[in-house]
Amino acid sequence: MTMRKENLMFGIFGLVLGLVVGFVFANSINKTGAGPAAPMTSAANSSNPAIPPDHPPIGGPSGDSTQTAPVAQVMESIEKAKQQPQNYEAQMTAADLYYQIQRFEDAAKYYEVASKLKPAEPEPMIKAGNAHFDAEKYELAEKWYLQALEKEPKNINVRTDLGLTFFLRTPRDVDRAIKEYKAALAISPDSEITLQNLVLAYSESGDRQNLTSTLEKLKKINPQNPAVKRLEGTP
Repeated sequence: MTMRKENLMFGIFGLVLGLVVGFVFANSINKTGAGPAAPMTSAANSSNPAIPPDHPPIGGPSGDSTQTAPVAQVMESIEKAKQQPQNYEAQMTAADLYYQIQRFEDAAKYYEVASKLKPAEPEPMIKAGNAHFDAEKYELAEKWYLQALEKEPKNINVRTDLGLTFFLRTPRDVDRAIKEYKAALAISPDSEITLQNLVLAYSESGDRQNLTSTLEKLKKINPQNPAVKRLEGTP
């Protein structure tokens, strides 16, 4: 999940926490890894305020070569993508560069072009979803995540981030978010990021029974998880 998603989810968790604290019980108390005590995502860490600060990177561009690329090289790569619209690698490179400088909508456009060039390849679909997510275009992110899941139905990170798009949109669709988190956990029951996001969703929905059981599962996996520590009132 990206830093953006992490920060976003921790911010939301803080808002919801006040509603949950009164329910905390003696012996018990997610991300997006999000890192995800707010919902956590799996995309490369960016600046979305709804994602927790310690969330693992969400699927952004891999590697750091573009982060240190000279301005001339950046401009050259972007111009190459414009001049060679059928060049898949050129489109992906330009998209990654735009993503690195947080021009998410521009990044999404190039990822979408790349996806059309290689429709069987899930990577540009996932990255398009991440770019739209970080641009807070959650319905568009949903569209691309769903396409990616058709190619990789067991990709737990994408499934978790799909759930997050429902949790963060306006109006919020908590029930659908919970459904997607459960689908992700059916693939990997011990996913800390997904469990933390599910905790937040149950907190929002007021489902105390499932909140209790899910918190216990999360605590067994990582008693130091921000959600566990905050709900138990430990430093």
